[in-house]
Amino acid sequence: MTPQPLIKIQNIAKVYQTGEIQVRALDNVSFKINRGEFVAIMGPSGSGKSTLMHIIGALDKPTSGQYLLEGKNVEKLNEDELAEIRNQKIGFVFQFYNLLPRTSALKNVMIPMMYGGIAKEDRARKARSYLAMVGLQNRLEHTPGQLSGGQQQRVAIARALSMNPSIILADEPTGNIASKQAIEIMKILDQLNRKGRTIVVITHENEIAECTKRIIFLRDGHLEKDKPNKKRRNLTKIAL
Repeated sequence: MTPQPLIKIQNIAKVYQTGEIQVRALDNVSFKINRGEFVAIMGPSGSGKSTLMHIIGALDKPTSGQYLLEGKNVEKLNEDELAEIRNQKIGFVFQFYNLLPRTSALKNVMIPMMYGGIAKEDRARKARSYLAMVGLQNRLEHTPGQLSGGQQQRVAIARALSMNPSIILADEPTGNIASKQAIEIMKILDQLNRKGRTIVVITHENEIAECTKRIIFLRDGHLEKDKPNKKRRNLTKIAL
């Protein structure tokens, strides 16, 4: 029996209406992502990749078509159900980190657990574990202003892991940090994938997409290419 895909995007379209003008950001896009994949969704500015990221992340709904997450039809869910998916099923990593500036790394990672029903006595223990996983066990009490851009993104990855989600959805995760730190971030995502995590990276950078195992390429709202990455960059020798 063929396993059910984790993500199924079927004939998705997204149309924005401005007065009498229609902008078709996505047009009849279809693909599947299975558990344990490491996928880049890439394309130039205006390709529709950010719109697609919002749909996969349950932050927006398509105009037409179907989005199934673990077999559940996402566009038919109400706001409370969508909020639960965003908290429980998807770990977000954003370009600008979205950390609370006056809050320690430890407490930033604990925040989703506060809203996700994790017992108070377990939150700090779990947060320490995830921060150690990304190499920040000695930076628990540092605030974002005391951390480099790459370190802040590591905190964001630890926070994304905090509810043990089905998917890590990373939107331009290296777009605001130096190239050396960018490759370190991709190594962390690669390590998580090797442990079985499903990773979806939204990027416009070829060198970042080349770190993943599969590349989905969008142009002008259409899926132009979807293929395994045969020139995958070897990250095993990168030091953290």
